[in-house]
Amino acid sequence: MSDYGGGDDDRDEPRGDEPMYEDEDPVEEFDDEVLEENEDDFGRRGAEEEENVVISGDPSASANRTKANDKSHKDKKIPNEERQTTPYMTKYERARILGTRALQISMNAPVLVDLEGETDPLQIAIKELREKKIPLIVRRYMPDGYYEDWTCEELLQ
Repeated sequence: MSDYGGGDDDRDEPRGDEPMYEDEDPVEEFDDEVLEENEDDFGRRGAEEEENVVISGDPSASANRTKANDKSHKDKKIPNEERQTTPYMTKYERARILGTRALQISMNAPVLVDLEGETDPLQIAIKELREKKIPLIVRRYMPDGYYEDWTCEELLQ
């Protein structure tokens, strides 16, 4: 006797290596959905609900946008005497500053240090940062929408 049931008698059961399965009709799991009045074929809503969309991808941007009417952008600047964040430059700020300054130097911006034969814009930017000569400002946004400005001369590496 085989593992699949076929015996020596002459029954009408199939004999072979594969077991027989009954074919089932595919069951349709989803009913046809009726589109709402303001939706198109892809389920998008009409233009009247677009005011609730967060444009920047920042979850807190919608909260900041509603508060924007209360104060202007200049009023949200934290004075230098009341800054809360540390005076240390993060590795992300350093990378952004060096990349931005190297791009400026490669586009023929004036170099603020002695070159001493250096031609690589990134190496020049690193030298400018080491000597605290980069004329850029780091803006750090707080969760409530306010921001602090730090110059590159003030930040420690």
